[in-house]
Amino acid sequence: FKSWTIDWRVELGSSLFDTALQMVVLDRSANATDPDTHSSSYSQQIAMTNFYMIYNLITKFTPIIPAVLLARMGDRGWRRLPVIVPLVGYLVSRLALLFVVISDSPIQLMYGAGALFGLSGGYAAYWPGVMTLAALASTASDRSKALMRVELLYGIAGLVGSLVSGHLFQLYTSSMRHGIILLIISTILAVLCLLDAVLLLQVCAPHVQEEAESYGLIPPTPHHDAPIQRNVPNIALLFTAAILYSSAVGGAINILGAFVLKEPLSWDATQVGYGNAAGCMIFITSYVGLLVLRRYFSETSIIMIGMLSFTSGIYFMSFVTATYMFYLARSLNLLALIPMPTIRSLLSQQVPKSSCGMTLTLLQLLLKLGAAAYIPVSTKIYQSTLDWFPGFVFTLSSACSVLAMIPVRCDTTNDTIMMSVK
Repeated sequence: FKSWTIDWRVELGSSLFDTALQMVVLDRSANATDPDTHSSSYSQQIAMTNFYMIYNLITKFTPIIPAVLLARMGDRGWRRLPVIVPLVGYLVSRLALLFVVISDSPIQLMYGAGALFGLSGGYAAYWPGVMTLAALASTASDRSKALMRVELLYGIAGLVGSLVSGHLFQLYTSSMRHGIILLIISTILAVLCLLDAVLLLQVCAPHVQEEAESYGLIPPTPHHDAPIQRNVPNIALLFTAAILYSSAVGGAINILGAFVLKEPLSWDATQVGYGNAAGCMIFITSYVGLLVLRRYFSETSIIMIGMLSFTSGIYFMSFVTATYMFYLARSLNLLALIPMPTIRSLLSQQVPKSSCGMTLTLLQLLLKLGAAAYIPVSTKIYQSTLDWFPGFVFTLSSACSVLAMIPVRCDTTNDTIMMSVK
């Protein structure tokens, strides 16, 4: 019973939860007022983006210490803990939103739920835990494909969940208001995932030919320390590229949810679900793209192709004024998810297996620290440009994605130089 059999249900439940949260926040922000403007739409956008800014900061920063502790325990042999403990947090967050809807409580209660989710390790512990299990069960040559396969299943589940989430949100009875049925299903999925992780999840032993610890992409020399020293610049460059690219993607996605709910798009719950499904579709196209591209290009070249895909799509998103234009912009992002799992694959080959879990978790935590900049910055820029160019933040994200290509290119050059010297 492997981790991916749990992971797809986690994402299925998460896609239902995300749509529910987005629509509940929209509803609770409907009566927001801003003293500096008479526009109710403007006030609603300010209230929504302020909520998500605080909520996202909480969920990204509270997991830092718990995720490190869980990663350390995972590397010491407790490989299931980084998966099991965060699943408790997933369940708590679903129950909290269900309580908010049923009791008509203030949406700010989700700040507390986000903190509890973070203290369980959250996504910062869960995703590296899943990736570590997948990496240790694969060979170095197939690792990028194995990690991308996890992303594929994650995306398919998100696609299905997003397609039905809007319809499920609108279901209600005389005793159940909008969103309750959707959240009940999401909660049940969280319970099942937790039970499966506790009772059935197994840890695959590392592949036989991978038992010897590998120190990098470059074959080791008789001098044991040399490969480690030569690979330090590669690791630093990969970390830099990942942080820049994650900031570009995160800054755009942080605003996209509010952007589609304002005029001229003004999406309802069903359209929100379809829009989220378009985002999940990228998981599938990125996986297929990786299978094709890896036959003809190096992994670093594939990373740059994926970054270029995101750059073009998110730049076009800056000028979206109709729903069909949104989907055209998303179609340019078809390979946008390739860079991160490929970077993780390269990093996992730069360190001993005993440090694999900690390295991937450290990357995830640095991405969380990057959120300290891009979440408030993207939110404030969007609020400041809301009247004259709401898509300006997407233009900035495309520029940041271009910057992320530079360390990837330097990593390629560094590898070439070292191979020549050798």
